[in-house]
Amino acid sequence: MSNCEPFEHICLKHQDAFKTALCACPEVTSDYAFANLYGWAEHYGLAWRFEGGLVWIKQTLPQEMFWAPVGDWTKVDWAALPCLAGPQRFIRVPETLLGIWRQAFGPRLRAVEARDHFDYVYSVPDLVELKGNKFHKKKNLLNQFEKANMFEYTPMQADCVEEVLDMQAEWHGWQEHPSEALVAENQAISRVLKNFDRLGHLTGGTIRVGGKVIAYTVGECLNQNTIVIHFEKGDTRFKGIYQAINKHFLAAQEDRFSLVNREQDLGDEGLRKAKLSYNPVSFMQKYEVELV
Repeated sequence: MSNCEPFEHICLKHQDAFKTALCACPEVTSDYAFANLYGWAEHYGLAWRFEGGLVWIKQTLPQEMFWAPVGDWTKVDWAALPCLAGPQRFIRVPETLLGIWRQAFGPRLRAVEARDHFDYVYSVPDLVELKGNKFHKKKNLLNQFEKANMFEYTPMQADCVEEVLDMQAEWHGWQEHPSEALVAENQAISRVLKNFDRLGHLTGGTIRVGGKVIAYTVGECLNQNTIVIHFEKGDTRFKGIYQAINKHFLAAQEDRFSLVNREQDLGDEGLRKAKLSYNPVSFMQKYEVELV
């Protein structure tokens, strides 16, 4: 995509222009929420270029490849774009864009399902109420936490970010041999939290016991009816803490959102099992795409 250069590092000053392009997208997966891009920009070496109503996103680490462009895909003459005339590789391509590209590129396009990157989507009322046998274990854990602890749930504000950063540092310190992925996530969380009041559409919540933060969630509006949860951590010495922060955060959002996107499992079997146990109502499918 050399004729689409130069790319610039992802930065805060262009977030409004990016969000305008994102709002025009026919389908928005968790990858393209601005806080996600900004948080992981250093780890993946992400850069972007604004051109012709689209935002092109390039990943440079550990190798160069492109994410799906952001904008109104239906208004683009894809086959006529010079930067797509030659071979290109894209990752994290949403299913809707894949369909558009199949029509535009025909036999040039090769696609492989990226199951590890599918987004898990849940009903907000389901996760707040935890009704029925399918949520029986979750409900029991929630009840145990609420009965055993005098706790306080509060929305996250900029003035409590330092407390949340302290809790995150403590949580990270509990990991005896943190994986490369956990180290990278810790850096992304820190980057987002330190700019909490500058990232326009962030929301969050904390649970305190004895005045100390023992759990937090950070989320963002993904579209008109969906909130995406980027980060969620809890002190597991408090049994049921994850069920509690999940329930109380979503209860505070229930009047605005009917769905919650809890991102992907990245092929981690333990994470996949945990995400499936909350009974997703749908998946947002993504693909790796090669133009030949």
